[in-house]
Amino acid sequence: MSFHPNEIARRARVASWALVGIFALLLSAFFKTQVVNYTKYSQQSETNRLREVPLPAPRGIIYDRNNQVIAENVPGYAVSILSASADSLRAALTRLSAIIQISPEQIDLSVRRFSRARNRPVAVLADASFDIVSVLEERRIDFPGLIIQSAPKRYYPDGAAVSTFVGYVGEVTETELTNPRYLGYKTGQSVGKNGLEKQYETRLRGREGVRYVEVDALGRVVREAGAREEVAAQPAAPLYTNIDMPLQRFMATIFSDSLQGGAIAIDPKTGGVLAMYSAPSYNPNSFVGGIPPEIYKALLADPRKPLFNKVTSARYPPGSTWKLATATIALQRGLIKLDDRMPVACTGGYQFGNRYFKCWEPKGHGSLTLAEAIEKSCDVYFYQLGLKVGLSELVAGGIKLGAREKSAIDLPDETRPSFPYNPAASYYNQKYGKNGWSQAVILNLSIGQGENAQTIVNMARFYTALATDGSAARPELVRDKPERTQILQLSPEQLNGLRAALAGVISNGTAGSARIQGVVLAGKTGTAQNSTDPIHNHAWFVGYAPAGDPKIVVAVMLEFGGHGARAARIASKIIQSYLHVEPTTLINTDG
Repeated sequence: MSFHPNEIARRARVASWALVGIFALLLSAFFKTQVVNYTKYSQQSETNRLREVPLPAPRGIIYDRNNQVIAENVPGYAVSILSASADSLRAALTRLSAIIQISPEQIDLSVRRFSRARNRPVAVLADASFDIVSVLEERRIDFPGLIIQSAPKRYYPDGAAVSTFVGYVGEVTETELTNPRYLGYKTGQSVGKNGLEKQYETRLRGREGVRYVEVDALGRVVREAGAREEVAAQPAAPLYTNIDMPLQRFMATIFSDSLQGGAIAIDPKTGGVLAMYSAPSYNPNSFVGGIPPEIYKALLADPRKPLFNKVTSARYPPGSTWKLATATIALQRGLIKLDDRMPVACTGGYQFGNRYFKCWEPKGHGSLTLAEAIEKSCDVYFYQLGLKVGLSELVAGGIKLGAREKSAIDLPDETRPSFPYNPAASYYNQKYGKNGWSQAVILNLSIGQGENAQTIVNMARFYTALATDGSAARPELVRDKPERTQILQLSPEQLNGLRAALAGVISNGTAGSARIQGVVLAGKTGTAQNSTDPIHNHAWFVGYAPAGDPKIVVAVMLEFGGHGARAARIASKIIQSYLHVEPTTLINTDG
């Protein structure tokens, strides 16, 4: 078929314009790709080519009051794997388990981490030993996605001696990553799990850095160095505490492995926590990099509860240490004076209705003044004093002294004390039914038994008020602005009278074996009934020294410890250590 020359020319022009249009479209597409969307596609290319390898930031070093190290960072090694898919990751880990010890549980955990990794390496070993690293370096060619890098490792030089308050660190869990508290955290990162490490996580974590490795289309590492300029990790600032490490070590030593309970030492003027120990304890270094399951299960199964901070989270009947609260409430209401006696002398017990309430001293104490009753810890005197105050005022007064409030110490998971609320009658009606209780509950409350369970730290806080001007100091481990709350409304004469009686507890009363040569110790023993073991009572002592110018308040609670004098002797030793007083031959801890 032939075409007219004009038709051929027309078709040529159409073809030419079509070619021009096509080239224009191509040029437009190239311009959009190379110029307009350059940044977008460049980043996408970089994302496909490069992988982020996190550079862990050194956590802030924790110091005591004299700049001794409580928690620091030491060199360690971390092993992770870059993988294109969960299946390839599982396959690589399965092959890796033939070379180093990786349990099926660890493999499953690493695969679960993959979904949250987002092009980051998946952590395999957060704390690898040098021997493991050496073996892996020799076989690196067999695992092209393997990342081995140095990483700061948390270390606690004093181990179990500080775990009560410092806590430990561990990998952030999947549950924690859904918590707003951990917004911005990524899988594989370490976070504080307890104690100061958890309380001050935002101050201790530092800022993670990043380096880049180049990978091929299959996700295999082809270049580790120089792929892109790295962002250096920024260490966190140090954290300075009020802890006195020599005293902390001594407190841990005196409890040893044979005692259960807890103790805290506080500067009564500032509230600074000088030492704190919960017995038995645990080694926080065991948790760094992941605690072996068998060790963790053993800690959880231990009936002595080593993972439980008994100073801030356990509640115990305060026993006779609470008698100072009863005395304070009565004095504040003008119901009694320090030299007043009760109508019924102590003969070993007190008859109330159809019940006979015993005194701890079967022989009785005779007729005593309030000051003498504190020294001798006479239950019969305080039974009558509680009845004189009345239930409503006894409960209301206890609440004003902080019996229902946390101490506000700067540690996580503090337990609120247990104490009746106001109006008291409503509390007991709800607890026992409208006719299920009688005024006899007053007798138990007045001596620190019954519906009263306090934490060790809260009792220490109460005694900081007795040791100073009537204001209670908020206990704090990290140096901050001291906070005080006026809880005692006593005249100087009344306060001095109570202090003299507390000194008399050691010089003439129930804690004579706790005397310190050359130092006047003041405090109160307590022998609290134990609902779980009626035969073995808990032993309490809360006191301070020197009595004329208190520099330290110590609260000691021994589970199943028997008489409070035993706790007093331990507290005395702690005080001697802090005041640098030579031990006296009067003091012993054999019970």
